[in-house]
Amino acid sequence: MRDVDLTAIADDGLPLGGTLTLPSGRGPHPAVLLLHGSGRLDRDANTSRLRMSLGPPLAAALAERGIATLRYDRRGVGATPGDWLATGFTDNLRDATAALRTLAARPDIRADAIGVVGHSEGALHAMSLGSHPQVAAVVLLAGFARLGEDALRRQASMLARDLPALLRPLMPALRAFATRQLTRIKATRADVTRVAGRPINARWMRELLIHDPRLDLADIKVPVLAITGGKDIQVDPADLEEIRRLVRGEVEIHLVSDLTHLLRRDPGPASARSYPRLLRQPVDPDLLTQVAAWLAHRLHPTDSLRLR
Repeated sequence: MRDVDLTAIADDGLPLGGTLTLPSGRGPHPAVLLLHGSGRLDRDANTSRLRMSLGPPLAAALAERGIATLRYDRRGVGATPGDWLATGFTDNLRDATAALRTLAARPDIRADAIGVVGHSEGALHAMSLGSHPQVAAVVLLAGFARLGEDALRRQASMLARDLPALLRPLMPALRAFATRQLTRIKATRADVTRVAGRPINARWMRELLIHDPRLDLADIKVPVLAITGGKDIQVDPADLEEIRRLVRGEVEIHLVSDLTHLLRRDPGPASARSYPRLLRQPVDPDLLTQVAAWLAHRLHPTDSLRLR
């Protein structure tokens, strides 16, 4: 296994700095484009405060199966220039499409054997890319299947239930404040606005609120693997059934009882307050094994059982 620096060129000419992890052995290799969740994330799904560290272990698990992995920095992060705060949800999709084109054009990659793995927001972009002619398989980790606004409202409600008992009397006021701010953001036209004095990415929010991934799911004809944790408080596990209903091709869904949105297992009560503790643990190894084995079977079935 070896890592290679790779730059994809976005539609507007912006260079997207990334890493291509290649398995040992001669190519060309099947490959996966890894798409992370929301936020100011680098190629490994890390921020200064929240370190998901999804990229390296997943790339290593796939390399063991003879599959390459491309991951890249978001705009304004790491080796990718730009302004993250002014970047829209649709910009993120266009960048993912550009990264897919770059991956498929490499001589050491099999253009007919490329999968897309998306987590959280990345799962939504993976759904959009699922009908792309260069995509042969799709993995959705903690992806929702409803209108963006409905998904965010549910998420906010679940997080509010997690407040300490001392703050619960404030919930009606907090809900009213959140509703006012959401209405204000929806009415803006600027890329960036301020909420409680802090700048937020208003364009990204507006575009996500009206995004309906069900339209993309209905267009997918390639194999799909969808996994959501039973203790995911940010995505409704019930959306797995909607994914199965909508996808027209082969689809496999898994509800993993103790898995959280962070792709770590937690035997205790589902709570965002456990996130700092969970992030000190590695990504669930069983999840990595399951994803790698499923992709190996779809991207090179003749040697899916052979570890490299």
